[in-house]
Amino acid sequence: MSQRWNPSDYERNARFVSDYGSSVVELLDPRPGERILDLGCGDGVLTRKLLERGCEVVGVDSSADMVEVARTLGVDARVMDGHELTFQAEFDAVFSNAALHWMTRPERVLAGVSRALKPGGRFVGEFGGYGNIDAVLAGIKGALAERRLDFDAMNPWYYPTDEEYRTLLERHGMRVVQCALFPRPTRLPTDLAGWLRVFGRSFLDALPEVEREPFVADVVERCRPRLYDPAQGWWVDYVRLRFFAVKDRA
Repeated sequence: MSQRWNPSDYERNARFVSDYGSSVVELLDPRPGERILDLGCGDGVLTRKLLERGCEVVGVDSSADMVEVARTLGVDARVMDGHELTFQAEFDAVFSNAALHWMTRPERVLAGVSRALKPGGRFVGEFGGYGNIDAVLAGIKGALAERRLDFDAMNPWYYPTDEEYRTLLERHGMRVVQCALFPRPTRLPTDLAGWLRVFGRSFLDALPEVEREPFVADVVERCRPRLYDPAQGWWVDYVRLRFFAVKDRA
């Protein structure tokens, strides 16, 4: 299933994604003059931080709408599928935040990343890993089953274990410095319905328009016991996989 992105909905309901991504920028430790590829740049907010560090940055994303917004920030942003990277040994680093779990053929992604990096270049990022949004997934699966729809046929996400991803990185010529899962329960700026309208778009698009909001309401009620606190509002049970790898020089 393809995922559509609405930049205004993203800004309202999901700005926390780039806010949390600032720590991944610090792990990358970008240096002035480096040429960096931002894989899954979205609306370019984090890409802009790399530019402000004095780097030469190219951002790629599969969403033309998000790329258009990124360009308004002065980002050299291009519409490109992360499975089909076309670069050849031109980047000192590839950076990715909260995007790789949308790319369900990781072997193709990593082959493209390896080609894009110079020997000794680094690949640094963070994305959803094994156990990510388990409570939300249970709610979605339950609501889909109620409608006789198959979650596995519609699932847009890839959430690997740390060992699985480490093996993939090594298979594509990377020396892994860091690769670990960690829980990051995340408070939502609005509510779970807003989150679903942004990140669950592929499920909504599979339904007739008249059924979409009832589906959202169903998922929300299924998740409420685990993800809602009357005093603090809604949160999501994120588990992230953060990694740092270096392409072999050989």
